[in-house]
Amino acid sequence: MFDQVNGETRSKPVLLIADPDTAVVADVATALEGEGVAVTGVSDGAQGLLQAGALRPDVVLVSATLPVIDPIEFVRAVRLSRAVPVLLGVGEGHAEQAVQALAAGAAACVARPYRVPELLPFIQAASPEARKVLSVGEVELDVQAYQVRVEGRVVHLPLREFELLHYLMRNTDRTVTREQIMRHVWHAAASTSTNTIAVHVKRLRARLGDDEDQLIQTVRGVGYRLVSPGTSGTPS
Repeated sequence: MFDQVNGETRSKPVLLIADPDTAVVADVATALEGEGVAVTGVSDGAQGLLQAGALRPDVVLVSATLPVIDPIEFVRAVRLSRAVPVLLGVGEGHAEQAVQALAAGAAACVARPYRVPELLPFIQAASPEARKVLSVGEVELDVQAYQVRVEGRVVHLPLREFELLHYLMRNTDRTVTREQIMRHVWHAAASTSTNTIAVHVKRLRARLGDDEDQLIQTVRGVGYRLVSPGTSGTPS
C-alpha cells in the first residue's frame, strides 16, 4: 500500500486509488504530491472499501481491472455509503464497464494510464475548501455530485463542459480571458488554439438553453463572462 496521508488533519484534498498496478499508483502519487494532493493507494477492492470508510477521501479512483471485488460493485458500495465522487479508470475493451459504472453512480470515467491534468479538476472541485453548490439564476451546479440543474431539471454535461461551466460560475460577473480558460480548464498553454473554447462554449450554451447568449456572454477580443440575473451589460 502506498500511503501518503499523514495524520487526520485535512489541510489538502485526499485521493484514494484502488488499482492492482502498484507502479501506476506510485507514479500518480508522485505527480499529485507536487499539486498538493495526498494520495493513498490500495491494490484490491477489499482494501479499497476499508480505506474508503476509514480515510473518508475526497475522491476515489478505481481501476476497471480491480481484483477481489468487481469494480462496478465497488463503485456502487462506495456511493451507497458516502457522497464522494468515484472515477473509473478505463482502457481499451472497457466500454461496457464504463456504462455500468456510470449507472452505478460513478462521477466519470477517465483514461488509464492516468493523466494528472484529467484527474486534477475532480480533485480540486472536491477539495475541502471548494464550494459544493454554485447557483446563478436558474442554473445550479453541484460540485460534489458532478451534476447540473437548469430550472430544476438535470442537464447532463460532458466533463470538459462541466469544468468550463464550473470555472465561469466561480467567476460570475467577471470577464475571464481565453488564456485563463485554457490554463484553468484545459491545463494547456495559452498558445493552444482558442477555437476549441468557442466550440465548447457554443455547445454549453445549447445544453443550458442560453439561446440568446444572455447567460454566457462573449467579450469580443478578450474572452467570456457568465452573468447573474439583473446584471447590467450586454454581449460585446
